[in-house]
Amino acid sequence: MEATEKRLSRSEVPEHLTWDLRDLFQTDEEWEKELKAVQESLPSITSFKGHLGEGSNILLECLNKMEALQKRLIRVATYSSLRQSADGTDPVNQGNASKVASMLSKVNADLSFIQSEILDLPDGTVDTYVSENKDLVKFSKYLSDILEKKPYKLSPDTEKALASLGEVLDAPYTIYQFSKSSDMQFDSIQDETGKELPMSFALFEDRYELVPDTNLRRKAYDSFVNTLKQYKNTFGANFATEVKKQVSMSRLRNYESVTHMLLAPQQVSLEMYNNQLDIIQKELAPHMRRFAKLKKEVLNLDTMKFCDLKAPLDPEFNPTTTYEEASETILSALSIMGEEYNEAMKKALTERWVDLADNIGKSTGAFCSSPYGVHPYILITWTDTMRGAFILAHELGHAGHFYMAGRNQDLVNTRPSMYCIEAPSTINELILGEHILSKADDPQMKRWVILQLLGTYYHNFVTHLLEAEFQRRVYTLAESGTPLTASVFCEQKANVLKDFWGDTVEIDEGASLTWMRQPHYYMGLYPYTYSAGLTVATAAAQMIKEEGQPAVDRWLELLKAGGTLKPLDLIKISGVDMSKPDAIKKAVAYVGSLIDELEKSYK
Repeated sequence: MEATEKRLSRSEVPEHLTWDLRDLFQTDEEWEKELKAVQESLPSITSFKGHLGEGSNILLECLNKMEALQKRLIRVATYSSLRQSADGTDPVNQGNASKVASMLSKVNADLSFIQSEILDLPDGTVDTYVSENKDLVKFSKYLSDILEKKPYKLSPDTEKALASLGEVLDAPYTIYQFSKSSDMQFDSIQDETGKELPMSFALFEDRYELVPDTNLRRKAYDSFVNTLKQYKNTFGANFATEVKKQVSMSRLRNYESVTHMLLAPQQVSLEMYNNQLDIIQKELAPHMRRFAKLKKEVLNLDTMKFCDLKAPLDPEFNPTTTYEEASETILSALSIMGEEYNEAMKKALTERWVDLADNIGKSTGAFCSSPYGVHPYILITWTDTMRGAFILAHELGHAGHFYMAGRNQDLVNTRPSMYCIEAPSTINELILGEHILSKADDPQMKRWVILQLLGTYYHNFVTHLLEAEFQRRVYTLAESGTPLTASVFCEQKANVLKDFWGDTVEIDEGASLTWMRQPHYYMGLYPYTYSAGLTVATAAAQMIKEEGQPAVDRWLELLKAGGTLKPLDLIKISGVDMSKPDAIKKAVAYVGSLIDELEKSYK
């Protein structure tokens, strides 16, 4: 969509550019009814309280009812969160999101007895139940995951109290999202003709940050930073609350550190986590500094500012594409994945699984939500650039993953560790890039594709990885008792960026405020998992290129396995071993080779 003087309100957006939520609920009334019904059905599960040690059949019946309730909860919560993402300014959506948060808090509190009672069973009881009752086998990983928490459990009453405080404990994330989507107002900017252009969080991140006109890009950045500065202390207090909450929780539960606690649900070792952060920063920094120097030279910039890092290197060549053309290219690229996978892709692109318009109050960035038993939903803001095709391919990767997992696994076994989540999405970007490269004769187009692939690595190996390094430093400070304030966050963020970019990039005040831009900090240790996923994707894409069908088959097997295995074992299905640093080093070397190609193209 072209930037216009006026952003549309949600009600003004043409229907075909929005997702179709009727697959979840036909009407708001139907949703309201189900919200109430779900709460009324809770006693059918809470009646098992105090009885889970009475035999395998009792445990099985309780877990089956819990899973059935979760399927309904997922639909109810997804409908509300998608409405809220489409328009966060609508008071009805805000109210409904609040109702769902209260309900989830109550449900989690009421059902916290399940985990507590399983943890209280005498050692060996769960194994005995599973071996004597074959229908419990599908819950075996769920049960073993719970048992791993045994050393960190609190008394049942404390667990229930914490669960009932869920909404309060999630408040920092909620406050962040509301402030960002509803409260922030940005000054409009003028282009070189004096025409006034609207400005928003989404327009800066999806458009202005990527424009070739240095003057316009820097003006937009100034407007963006100017508003961020006004919210700095509020966002700082909010983020400090989130960090303190996690540190307090880790101490309450007697974890060795907050990092151990946050890695526990991902089932990832400290070594795997530190490998991602240490190897990439050390080995990638020299390559990325070459990239920054090349960009400064080619774009003839006075200084390489932080806001210039995403400027197009080939400003005259910024291929545009319609949503329909991009869809065709993506389908053609992904045809190697076979019929079942492509059937999902076609449905996603043609049956309104995607919300692509820009409107006031719409959530920024892109995501894929995958309610079990329905189908995935994708949110993007389509801007008619070919870069958008890579973002769309990425989100379709998430959709394909959960479509395949959902068709092959029960709900309880659908979601793998967060560590594995970004591999199925980023491999689609690599496959799309390879496909376009193989068809391109024009050297400029080839260079453009290399730049897109570098964009993917930049996003995952630079942006998100440096967020992760910032998180690592902040949690270290928090554990040592350092007071956390906006100025501490700014200082830490600036230091992380300076350590990585050296003197090749000017790290200004706006760069130090980058911690205000991402919701990921409210999602545990999420940011580093992007780099883990792309590391796996790089290795698997290489295998698909070299081996063809056998590697594709292994990849599809990994997707269909959902969350039945721990990340290390799950990834091994594809032939990649993440217990060693090799795959990480190889992926970084591949980025270096892309920069080599890029440098050659300018000689």
